[in-house]
Amino acid sequence: MTTTAARLLVDCLVEQGASRAFTVPGESFLPVLDALSDCDAIETVTCRQEGGVAFMACADGAMAGQPGIAFVTRGPGATNASIGVHVAMQDSQPMILFIGDLDRTMRDREGFQEVDFPAFFAPIAKWSARIDDARRIPEYIARAWSTAISGRPGPVVLALPEDMLHEEGITSPVRPAVVRPAQAPCPDVMATVMQMIGDAAAPLAVVGGAGWNSRARHYFTEFAERIGLPVATAFRRQDAISPDSKVYAGNLGYGPNPKLAKRARDADLLLVVGARLGEATTDGYSLITPDHPDQVLIHIHPDPEELGRVYRTDLPVCADMAEFAESAALWDESDVIDFDCGAEAHADWIEWNTPGEDARFDLDLALAMATCRKLLPADAIICNGAGNFAGWWHRYWPYVGYPSQLAPTAGAMGYGVPAAVAAALRYPDRCVVAAAGDGDFLMNGQELATAAQYGLDMLVIVFDNSTYGTIRMHQEREYPGREASTHLANPDFAKLAESFGGWGARVENNAEFDAALEAAMQRKGIRLLHCITDIEQLSAAGATVSALRGN
Repeated sequence: MTTTAARLLVDCLVEQGASRAFTVPGESFLPVLDALSDCDAIETVTCRQEGGVAFMACADGAMAGQPGIAFVTRGPGATNASIGVHVAMQDSQPMILFIGDLDRTMRDREGFQEVDFPAFFAPIAKWSARIDDARRIPEYIARAWSTAISGRPGPVVLALPEDMLHEEGITSPVRPAVVRPAQAPCPDVMATVMQMIGDAAAPLAVVGGAGWNSRARHYFTEFAERIGLPVATAFRRQDAISPDSKVYAGNLGYGPNPKLAKRARDADLLLVVGARLGEATTDGYSLITPDHPDQVLIHIHPDPEELGRVYRTDLPVCADMAEFAESAALWDESDVIDFDCGAEAHADWIEWNTPGEDARFDLDLALAMATCRKLLPADAIICNGAGNFAGWWHRYWPYVGYPSQLAPTAGAMGYGVPAAVAAALRYPDRCVVAAAGDGDFLMNGQELATAAQYGLDMLVIVFDNSTYGTIRMHQEREYPGREASTHLANPDFAKLAESFGGWGARVENNAEFDAALEAAMQRKGIRLLHCITDIEQLSAAGATVSALRGN
């Protein structure tokens, strides 16, 4: 049988297991849009800006464990979407971005919106290419899928020349679905790992990252609890282990528990499983240094290129996260004596994670988080972009469910609302929260229109201090009292939600916050809390403008 190039491409995606595609339509890939319209297996979600499209695909890939799919047009569409490719790369999340490109006959003339996409995306994608031969579509799709999910997961970008998509009479067969390689550690390696842990006096595990999933979470928790090994999560990987675990030590990243930071510095052995030990997790490579003197490092990662790339590694192990975790949990020849430090670390985290009862501000965000813990379901999916506001969620929200944290380790603003749209589509029966700062929200708040169009249930909490708060904090440190370019004039966010057919409430103190959140939880659809906060309340770790100025 023969088919068109565009329909063959869609058939290949169906075979690989794609179930949803996000797009802003463009004339450069009309044949694909037409083929998708007849495809019941793939839901096509029309969005409002390509940055939102790419963020949704990135978040969807993070939740599904298979590539999130995005279609955008050339030039402005592709460059808008590049932010999501960057996030998918730094976050190690599988994603495939398809770009409708200009005709092959017009290339290299600086045609309308022409960009050399393989070259443009090469530095921020695992693989970027152009499909010039329609007969090779099955080959390219299979390779793209395999590349996105294998080793360290990440983004792939494929350009689709417009004239190629219109070709007919294609006879190339669809390739069968590919699967992620699942390499297990050998028994000799496991014996060495257990011996090294057994020789340690103050070990610490750091988990979460490439290829982590519910199976890895289950088995690693079982293993760590059995020997009393304290477990910290990498930056914005807080759902990698249940907070209820008796060995959970909290999260590393910006503004961590000082007791956890000390534990990381004092550890004589670090068992790092899945994490890359990036800049955020290690506080600028200072908490755990690349050479980490007096510390033994066991690094488990599914991609051999990550092992020894930055850190001196005493035992590098290239293995699938879940396979390693299960091997550790089932290992019955260990001479490891139970550690007391796991329970101690967990007690330190509970103390750090528990909000106080005294309000320091009209709307004290620590107390607001206490209300969220009372009123929101424990397995709520929290989606946020970048900003100091996220620190309160990282410190006080438990992230009980899996997945329950969608937040870019790349620190991209504008991620929360699109990620919440993707989460509400994939998990319609779970509570989905988009947490955003005022500057953060307005970078992709237009995707509330997408949420409204598809009738999604989504709670949005906007923290408004009329400032780019993170930058203001650094500004006050470097130039005390000299605010420059960080003040914001904001709209009425509650009324903005209402304009999309949602419900909104403006809150200025904790009593109003409590009442508004309770009212929001009795409703469906888009619900938005516009929270007016004091810029003096700079960070969850306690930083204030006055203190930074030395007042």
